[in-house]
Amino acid sequence: MNRLLLTAAVCLSAMGCATMSPERGHAELGALVQERVQVSTGWEKGTPPAEAVRERVHALLQEGLTREEAVRLALVNNPGLQASYESLGVSQADMVEAGLLRNPTLGAAVGFPNTPGVGPRLEFSLVQEVLDLFMLPARKQIARQQFEADVLRTAHEALAVVAETREAYTAVQAADKLLRYQTQLVAVFSAAAELARMQHEAGNIPELDLSLARAAWQEARVGLAREELALVESRERLNRMLGLWGGDTEWTVSEPLPEPPAEEPSLEHLERLAIERRLDIDAARKDVALMEKGVSLARGSRFFGTVEVGVDAERESDGLRLIGPSLVLELPLFNQRQALIGGLEARQRQAERKLAQLSVDARSEVRQRRAALQTARRLVEHYKMELLPVRRRVVEQSQLQYNAMVLSPFQLLEARQEEVRTYREYVETLRDYWNARNALENAVGGRLTDDVGEKR
Repeated sequence: MNRLLLTAAVCLSAMGCATMSPERGHAELGALVQERVQVSTGWEKGTPPAEAVRERVHALLQEGLTREEAVRLALVNNPGLQASYESLGVSQADMVEAGLLRNPTLGAAVGFPNTPGVGPRLEFSLVQEVLDLFMLPARKQIARQQFEADVLRTAHEALAVVAETREAYTAVQAADKLLRYQTQLVAVFSAAAELARMQHEAGNIPELDLSLARAAWQEARVGLAREELALVESRERLNRMLGLWGGDTEWTVSEPLPEPPAEEPSLEHLERLAIERRLDIDAARKDVALMEKGVSLARGSRFFGTVEVGVDAERESDGLRLIGPSLVLELPLFNQRQALIGGLEARQRQAERKLAQLSVDARSEVRQRRAALQTARRLVEHYKMELLPVRRRVVEQSQLQYNAMVLSPFQLLEARQEEVRTYREYVETLRDYWNARNALENAVGGRLTDDVGEKR
């Protein structure tokens, strides 16, 4: 009896904590993201006021936008991610609901006898299901594990947004670099066309050379228009990731496209990080633990049916009052929750298979992303150390021979156009390298370094 009272007291005490909290889940999510990408979400205390978000956005856009500032903006202002943040409130509500006892039922009945002069018969009952009281702690634990898994999944979505934002920012950097180069090229070809016109008027070059110089200039202008459109498309993609519109879209990029770091991390290091850090794997582990708990709970209560206790009060027609306890027991003769247990066991096995598949996929993805990164790195180095210097040398030698009237203007322009093509390919390869690195960071689940500063 004392044990029963103690259990009831613990359950009722726990019910007192079953309230909604604005920061619950958001603080844990913010810590997970901060640990992996070193950037705060801005939602650690729950849904921020709209004005606070606007002030944060304007502060980050005040000067040129860096890569890290773009990530900060996306984490606090991306509309799709904000919707995912809000889903934590729904999940928390489910957890709180699971921690509440079912309300007692109050019943009343009135009977009117067909005998004249006899008063009505009244019946009242107050019933509470007792089994629910004992199942409450286990039910709360399951709900809490489900909520923790939802936090992990939302944090995983936030990291995916970080990776996509970095890729969009890299695209803007590359498009901006190509546009600047193409603008300089148009100026060079314009000057060459003007020089050809003057030489033609002086009778030094034929009309064919003049036409070639003009054609190169016009093609450069067409290329400039294409680069301008490419930059607009890249900026709009980033605007969508940052949730910007109106005057806020007039930002500028303050960081040029950087060169690759000195070296890349080892494959063993990356696979270890992926298994330790990936939040989708952690959420899958939570699912397995959740199913194990559910199966254990169902097995432990399979021979217990519902138990309802209460108080019945009755007043007879002759004024006699009757008050006493009531007890209703469910006899689990036919339904011993065998179907429920079987379904939960199947779900547990399913969760274990999904965890195994996710782990295999994560390791494979890391190997694939790292191979792409290494290839992109080799191409960048090849362009930088071999192709670009050779193309510059060809243009320099062509210019010297053109000045000595050994080469025609067509040959000089052809050398210049090949240099432009090679430089464009170099910028695109550099962009591909950083995209490959972003994809690898996403596959690993965050930075390519661990907490003890292991070499990248």
